[in-house]
Amino acid sequence: MELTVVPIVKPDTANFIFDQSHFIKTVEDLHEAQVGAVPGIRFGLAFCEASGKRLVRWSGNDEAALTLARNNWPSATSGTT
Repeated sequence: MELTVVPIVKPDTANFIFDQSHFIKTVEDLHEAQVGAVPGIRFGLAFCEASGKRLVRWSGNDEAALTLARNNWPSATSGTT
């Protein structure tokens, strides 16, 4: 196994959660959890698939946060072997 440190580019005032999961529905689950837990929340999230082309799925309601999420994933792509 190889571990690599990757930089997370974000404003100092932004909250950031980095997580790992293996369920394809994770993007929808996280979106629903955010909206259900915090009324009026503004967020963006991205999820990199673990196999194949390692496609990045994203969701959210704040364009700046979505851009941050999408732009940070290429350096943190992961997969399974």
